Amino acid sequence: MRRVILPICLMLGACVPGNYTYNEPASRAALPQESTMPPMKAFSAPRPVPPQRSNRDIIRDFLDLSFQMESGRMLQHFSRFEGPVTLRVTGEPPISLMADLNRLIHRLRTEAGIDIRRVSDEGANITIEAVSRDDIRRQLPTAACFVVPNISRITQYRSARNARSTDWTRITRREKIAIFVPNDSSPQEVRDCLHEELAQALGPLNDLYRLNDSVFNDDNVHAVLTGFDMLILRAYYSPELRAGMTRREVEARLPAILSRLNPGGDRIGPRFYGSTPRAWIDAIQTALGPGARPAQRREAAVDALRIAQAVGWADHRRAFSHFALGRLTQASDPDFAQDQFAAADQFYQRTPGTELHRAFTAAQLASYAIAQGRGEDALMLIGPHLGTAERFENAALLATLQMLRAEALELTGRVAEARSVRLDSLGWARYGYGADWAVRAKLREVGALSPLKGPNG
Repeated sequence: MRRVILPICLMLGACVPGNYTYNEPASRAALPQESTMPPMKAFSAPRPVPPQRSNRDIIRDFLDLSFQMESGRMLQHFSRFEGPVTLRVTGEPPISLMADLNRLIHRLRTEAGIDIRRVSDEGANITIEAVSRDDIRRQLPTAACFVVPNISRITQYRSARNARSTDWTRITRREKIAIFVPNDSSPQEVRDCLHEELAQALGPLNDLYRLNDSVFNDDNVHAVLTGFDMLILRAYYSPELRAGMTRREVEARLPAILSRLNPGGDRIGPRFYGSTPRAWIDAIQTALGPGARPAQRREAAVDALRIAQAVGWADHRRAFSHFALGRLTQASDPDFAQDQFAAADQFYQRTPGTELHRAFTAAQLASYAIAQGRGEDALMLIGPHLGTAERFENAALLATLQMLRAEALELTGRVAEARSVRLDSLGWARYGYGADWAVRAKLREVGALSPLKGPNG
């Protein structure tokens, strides 16, 4: 299992600004130098949103997540740890990793009810090894991070990758798992890897595009474990279940488990979102994943939208199809791209639980409004989504929205307020984008949208 490198953290041009060097001169006034950067900001107490869906839907989600791999291979038995789970950190972890990991462990203990704790000895059930991005990509070129059973060091992966011991389909009781995360990425990317990979080390091994409120979805929209994810993990470790059960045995126990853990879900009618065709998944991964040429990406995005229309979707997957096409056409045909973003927002608006998706879309629509000099329109687009980005703990998105708001404020003549908002964005940007050069690069990218400045200031 791995968190795939997809350029769909969905902000403007890319996840991490590129094509800038450390000594590139500032292209606009008020661009802070390293010595004037404010401290990195951190989120306060988590505010997960409880799942707002029927327990009948959640039963189906739980079974599809737990008894199938992303590749489509079926799992014959339910697998999990039995008893307390111990975890250790090795390698060269960045400073932010330990704080974010401690926070995550606390959430797993309190929200998911999992008996998990950190230890220092080699006999830990889970080993998190912090290594370089190059080390990870030498093993899996498309991965940002990944998790493997029955090894403890990344140097063991190549020789073990085809062994029976690392085949998830042969594992029922989990005892030893390794997670490999980057130590030279932004704090947010490292944290996101911790959340997704630790969740899959403990629980479900599958991802489902039909889930709009979960990290168990390859669209990478959600950065941290959601209320739905914690409910799934709490059910995963409920005393009614045990490692080695069949799908039928687990299915028989789930209604009572979810009625106990999520009584409100018994009072909500099911939506029964349809399954996601493999052809749509392949098209999306070609469009937004690594390796394809620009023309291939655009063609794949068109195919994804065509499939979504043919299936008759009106949910977040139809919206995401429009969004992907917009992302891949905004440089060549910005007017067409904005039509796609507007269509995406309309479908998101009709789908419950897509506030975060709409925040990403608002960033795209606001950037277009700023480029056209429509500052007031941009402010209206951005305003409702600042709180959403903070609630879902996406610092990169929050920083980008604040930078866009600063440009919009300048367009409306509110220069002092713009300066204050831009300064406030930097602390979040340092967490979301990492190195100070990357923060300054994002400021340049956003600043270049404004007709008051342009790319050369």
